[in-house]
This record gives sequence, structure tokens and C-alpha cells, in this order.
Amino acid sequence: MTRTKDEVRAAVRATRRARPDAEREQAAKDLAEWMTCAPFRLEYDVVAAAYVPAGTEPGSRAMLDALAGQGVRVLVPVVPPGPPGPLDWARYDTADTLSAARFGLHEPGGDRLGVGAVERASVVFLPAMAASRTGVRLGRGAGYYDRSVGAAVAGPARAELVAVVFDDELFDDLPADPHDVPVDWVLTPGGGFLRCEPGA
Repeated sequence: MTRTKDEVRAAVRATRRARPDAEREQAAKDLAEWMTCAPFRLEYDVVAAAYVPAGTEPGSRAMLDALAGQGVRVLVPVVPPGPPGPLDWARYDTADTLSAARFGLHEPGGDRLGVGAVERASVVFLPAMAASRTGVRLGRGAGYYDRSVGAAVAGPARAELVAVVFDDELFDDLPADPHDVPVDWVLTPGGGFLRCEPGA
């Protein structure tokens, strides 16, 4: 029986809450190490948009530090006030520049770069509840990222979109809506970067 998006989210939330701390910490370490062997350039002249993991999300600030350590200019989201809309962005330098923000997130205290800053990114790492081998990314449901990454994938300098999930959150397929923005890659701690195959 095909599960709905909400059913998948509920199952993933339960599994994440039950995941042992040691397993989560090892996954975060593995994800940070994958930053040094990505299938696309992550070097000194690259802009990458990423996210600051919150709660039980996969990853850690070590992933951001690994990118910054390679000279990558790292942008992280800033949630604007009001109802869900496109994300603002700010530059990530170090973890100690972050402060608490809406929804339990952490954001840099520096200048806001505007919603269009993501257009300069050649890679965008996206948090996800689950992802499929066909390129479906299941987010939390508010639509912030779907509203934000459209500009990053438009035009000739199309960004690579990467959904980041735990190993057991990668599925053969997932339910999708017409407005969902597909991803090009899925990154898991144990498997690394998997190229998505739409329609497979």
C-alpha cells in the first residue's frame, strides 16, 4: 500500500527520535567526511548553500566546517518572519557565530544576503525527512525550500541539489506533488552521494 507524505513523515520522526546518540554522532562524522570526496567541485571558488542541522536532523556543524575548511563559501538559511516563504541567506563562518532563531534553528549573526543569494550557489545541500532514488525530496511540509531553490536550478549555471538523509530514509520512490522540486543527488552517511534517476 502506498503511504502518504504525512505517513512517511510520521514514521521517520519516530525512527529519528529512537535513534541512539552514538549512531547519530557517527552519521554526522561520516557526512562531514563525504564533503572531501564529492562528485562535484567543492573548492575555494565554489559557493555552496547548506543548512545548520537542528534536533534529530542528519549532520552537524562539522559538515559546514568541512566545506569552509576547503575554502568553500558557505551560505545557510535565515527564516524570515511571517508565513512560509523564500528563505533569506547569510554566510556561515564558524559555529560560534550562530545564535538561536525560529523553530529551534540556529542562524549566523552577520549580514543578510537576500533571498536571491542562493542563485550564486553551485551546490545546495537540503535537509530532508526522506528522499528517493528517483529524486523526490520529502521535507517537513512547510515548503520553505521548494520556494527557495527554484532560482538555484534555473538558467545555465544550474546548481546541484543534494538531499541529506540517514541511510534508512532513502527509498526507491516517494509520493510527490507537482510543485515539489526534484533533487539531483541523495547523500547518506553510509552510502555517500547517490545520483538520482528520475523515472527509474
